This record gives sequence, structure tokens and C-alpha cells, in this order.
Amino acid sequence: MRENLYFKDENSRLYLANSLELLKDFDAESVDVVFADPPYFLSNGGITCKGGRVASVNKGDWDKAATLEAKHNFNLNWIGLCRNVLKPNGTIWISGTLHNIYSVGMALEQTGFKIMNNITWQKTNPPPNLSCKYFTHSTETILWAKKNASAKHYFNYELMKELNGGKQMKDVWTGMLTPRREKIFGKHPTQKPLYLLKKILSASSRDGDLILDPFCGSGTTGVACKLLGRRFIGIDNDRDFIALAKERLIRFEEQNF
Repeated sequence: MRENLYFKDENSRLYLANSLELLKDFDAESVDVVFADPPYFLSNGGITCKGGRVASVNKGDWDKAATLEAKHNFNLNWIGLCRNVLKPNGTIWISGTLHNIYSVGMALEQTGFKIMNNITWQKTNPPPNLSCKYFTHSTETILWAKKNASAKHYFNYELMKELNGGKQMKDVWTGMLTPRREKIFGKHPTQKPLYLLKKILSASSRDGDLILDPFCGSGTTGVACKLLGRRFIGIDNDRDFIALAKERLIRFEEQNF
């Protein structure tokens, strides 16, 4: 893995590599939590709205799949590899939309995971639906699963209750899309907001835990790890994105809003 190492500091590592290859070299049962924002496979030539202007939904070749079978095999492959490196009581979080989340859910069950929650992330400022032929897309799904049904996963129930005004936190989380201030070092087409990753990691990991993001993109998971005192491993096969993630990790304190 040394030849793929792009950046390293005391508690973080970034790899410029294909996760489907690199994860084979990781030690088994070495990771506490996985967060993954995999390709949604929604780059189909359609249009969306950005800043009040018509824009293509295409993200890049990494967001395309030739067939339904190819998409599902991809999900089965990377989820299986993540399961191998996850500790016996570890958990995995996977975000997605209708374009990929049903395949992801099936792949989780097929590889032995036990799905615990179906989080609905409701966006307060989604782009409008320009076609006016169906409802505006304003949510994403985040599945939370443990390695198997008998695993004793960690959940910081009391903190989540405290953050929710003393009441049990529900599985619908509401908040805005990634603000401009989190893109000061560059942009990623599917960048998640920092508050979302901080909540996820605060709920399911302890100080010093090792967090893996196999599709780390702009490095939001790594920034959240820095701010929360977790260790981090990020993998991405795009040189521009991994460079952006490196910059954000080095200057993480500037993103503690």
C-alpha cells in the first residue's frame, strides 16, 4: 500500500487508489466504522439546477454504470471488502439516492450485515425540479448497519438525545446542503456537509476510533475525524479530489464552524 499513500500525518492517511484493489491489502477486522458515499450512478445525461442555472447531472465516468447487474456487482464487491476490514462490533454507514440505495441495501443483506436504521436526510434547500414532471428531490437515504445480527455495536444514545433537546433522536435529519464556506479549498460534485458527518461519527464512534471512507472525495469525513479526535483512512482514485482532501485535512481547523 505504500506506493499508493498520498498523504499521512499523525492520525490520518489518504490513498490515491482504487478501493476495490487497495482494500484487499488492509488488515482484517482493523476498522471501527466505515462511512461510504459511493457512486450513485445518476449520471444519465439529465439536467438539474445550480445557482439558478440549468446544469448537467453528470458527475464523471465514475458515476456511470453500464447495466443494473454491473451496478449491483460493484456494490456487492466493495461492501464485502469493507465487511472484511470492519471489526466484529463495527458499523457501516452508506449514503445514497433512489439511483443506488436499493442495490446497496440488498448488497448489505447479501454480505451478512444487519441494517439498523434507514436515516432520511431532508435537505432544506434542494435544487428545484426543472422538468415539472415529478416531485422535487429533497432527500437522501443513509443506511446504518452492523456486521451481523449478534454484533454489539456502539451507539452514543445519550449524546444524540442531548443534541435533540432531551428527546430521542428520530431517523429523519433536516439540514441544508453543503454551504459555500466548506468549499473554500475547492469543490466536489457530491460533497456532504460537515454537520452530517460529525453527527454520524459522534453517534457511532469513540475518541481514537479508526474511521474508513473508501470513496473519500473532498475529505469531509476526514475533517470530521480531525475535529472529533478520530483516526482516519480515506481512499479515492481521482487525483484532484485527493489533493483537495489533503488540503482540507491540513487546514481542518479553519472548517470548525
